[in-house]
Amino acid sequence: MALWRMMMLPKYQLLALLAFAVAMVFLENQIQKLEESRGKLERAIARHEVRAVDDRHVQEGVREVMADEEDELVVIYNRVPKTASTSFTNIAYDLCSKNRYHVLHINTTKNNPVMSLQDQVRFVKNVTSWKEMKPAFYHGHISFLDFTKFGVTKKPIYINVIRDPIERLVSYYYFLRFGDDYRPGLRRRKQGDKKTFDECVAAGGSDCAPEKLWLQIPFFCGHYSECWNIGSHWALEQAKYNLVNEYMLVGVTEELEDFVMMLEAALPRFFKGATELYRTGKKSHLRKTSEKKPPTKESIARLQQSAIWKMENEFYEFALEQFQFARAHAVREKDGELYLLAQNFFYEKIYPKTT
Repeated sequence: MALWRMMMLPKYQLLALLAFAVAMVFLENQIQKLEESRGKLERAIARHEVRAVDDRHVQEGVREVMADEEDELVVIYNRVPKTASTSFTNIAYDLCSKNRYHVLHINTTKNNPVMSLQDQVRFVKNVTSWKEMKPAFYHGHISFLDFTKFGVTKKPIYINVIRDPIERLVSYYYFLRFGDDYRPGLRRRKQGDKKTFDECVAAGGSDCAPEKLWLQIPFFCGHYSECWNIGSHWALEQAKYNLVNEYMLVGVTEELEDFVMMLEAALPRFFKGATELYRTGKKSHLRKTSEKKPPTKESIARLQQSAIWKMENEFYEFALEQFQFARAHAVREKDGELYLLAQNFFYEKIYPKTT
């Protein structure tokens, strides 16, 4: 019996040794798997950190590119006379220091809206190459100029405001005689002429003739000879084409606050704070023509008989329709207050997926 127990002892030892060896192999295998998992995890973390750094660099790069692009912006406001252009331009002047851009007035000889070819070349070169002035807001009484004719690939942003054609003419008629409250001491070209607009119409005067209505169409038509041929249907169609295709936004004098609000939303680099300034600032409605008397129905009816008024009015109604369409998709009214709609689009189904 004792002998049998002595023989069994090495057998148990062998089994124990075998079990220990199996356990060690299992543990080593598990440790190896853990080491491999840790290596994978470390590599995944490293890839994530690299991707995060890359994404951050991309985002910073995008922001830098966007900032650079905004700093290169040029806005041209080829303002039509007597359309509240000074009132609007004063907003740009008031905001330029705060919003960090330059305002430049384009002063042409005798307010001639048509530039010579050589001046067109100089102007295009100045606007595109004058980096020290960018971002820039140019304004002046000049007709539309197509920059692509001069090989420019990045065109400026055009904006403008137009007005009911008879209202604009009446305002201009009295402005030439009595000036305004902006520079009341300045002597005007027709100063001393006390004849009212109605008296001018009744007498068939040249300063109130239907031909004087022909201004907003050629301003939008541009630097083509046909634009300045009074009553040209080609000029009317070209003006419409340019308004739709070359201008970011064209407002109307009668709804100037809406125009300002939409510009603030679309071009905050220039017009951030413009709406509040327009509503509360001292310069918003600074310029008002003095001694202006509303025309009678008879005078209005007489002007409306002309083909020139019909064309200018058609252009005005066309511009008004475009503006109201843009406004309907950008602005809402609640409790008598206007407010801008929030962003109404987002991105989805973006491929390839990032891991």
